[in-house]
Amino acid sequence: MAVVVQKYGGSSVADADGIKRVAQRIVATRKAGHDVVVVVSAMGDVTDELHDLARQVSPLPPGRELDMLLTAGERISMALLAMAIANLGLEARSFTGSQAGVITDSAHGKARIIDVTPGRIRSALDDGAIPIVAGFQGVSQTSKDITTLGRGGSDTTAVALAAALQADVCEIYTDVDGVFTADPRIVRTARRIPWISYEEMLEMAACGAKILQLRCVEYARRYGMPIHVRSSFSNRAGTRISEHPAGAEEAAVEQAIISGVAHDRSEAKVTVASVPDQVGVAARIFHTLAAVGINIDMIVQNVSAAGTGRTDISFTLPRDDGQAAMAALSSLEPEVGYGQPLYDDQIGKVSLVGAGMRSHPGVSATFFGALADAGVNIEMISTSEIRISVVVAEKDVDMAVGATVKAFDLDDTEVVAEVYGGTGR
Repeated sequence: MAVVVQKYGGSSVADADGIKRVAQRIVATRKAGHDVVVVVSAMGDVTDELHDLARQVSPLPPGRELDMLLTAGERISMALLAMAIANLGLEARSFTGSQAGVITDSAHGKARIIDVTPGRIRSALDDGAIPIVAGFQGVSQTSKDITTLGRGGSDTTAVALAAALQADVCEIYTDVDGVFTADPRIVRTARRIPWISYEEMLEMAACGAKILQLRCVEYARRYGMPIHVRSSFSNRAGTRISEHPAGAEEAAVEQAIISGVAHDRSEAKVTVASVPDQVGVAARIFHTLAAVGINIDMIVQNVSAAGTGRTDISFTLPRDDGQAAMAALSSLEPEVGYGQPLYDDQIGKVSLVGAGMRSHPGVSATFFGALADAGVNIEMISTSEIRISVVVAEKDVDMAVGATVKAFDLDDTEVVAEVYGGTGR
């Protein structure tokens, strides 16, 4: 008997009909002879609505209380789903993250999982029940307070539980039929990817592909947990994520040069002008930003001007951290002596990802040529062994994604990608 962990996103359980449909799929899996553990997100846009409500009450809500509020969404979903399964004749037991043994650090809003002790989940399975676990949440190891894992945290909950239970597979159910070569909301002709490696999926997630949370993929790779991304609205094959392809269909695409195109509209760009080109100055700038908890993505430093001995440093960061970064840089300016930092939040990042580019020259030329032909100006460039990322104007993101898909033949002219639900909020 296989152990299968299934995670259902907010669009899958958005209303009563969706919850009933998910319950039927879970019961069918159980009747096929598998032990099933389920992780659920909050219904539809409930988490965003709770965020909005908190901001109306307090412009800066305390992290502890915000986490307490936000975890209510998943508790509603898990209880309703357990009721729907009971209505189909099987026993289901709902558990909060803390009851399920998800132990985290104490960073409210972006906690990391330290350990999973699924004793109560195993007991429920032994009793023949189907455990329903609230995703996105855990309990702090030190303070014992409720914590949340950040946006997309239910994916990480599911993979962490699957690893702790030594499950055979972790199935992530969403509102699209798997991982596509581009966001099907932008490129309706994007092609479904039957199989993708952990390495490539990590790059896609880090570059803005919202199908899976980055930490979820990191966790899966660390524990060798296969992930199967599918739609809860259809019975199509989906996408398998693992170290090596498992079947004939997946093996056929193993040698693809480019896996896909990801985009991200959640970043901003900061340019620190006229920075003294001296040893240690860049370190002081980025140490100051790190001290206030800001993660930096792309960094570009210009060649020092011969006459002045000064240079410009540009970098990207999460848009939500923009004001904190500007405040930190302003406080450092009198000490280091650089120009007034410039802030631009009207940018987007477009990334080309593929393990095959390691051994295929000309990928950069094709990518940049496609953007040039589409009239898209490149503001910054960053590369890794299997990724090329560019920063462009936010208004040009859709055009850049579409042009790149065409240039690398990543579209499917016969099948139109279908988005079954969700607002994309």
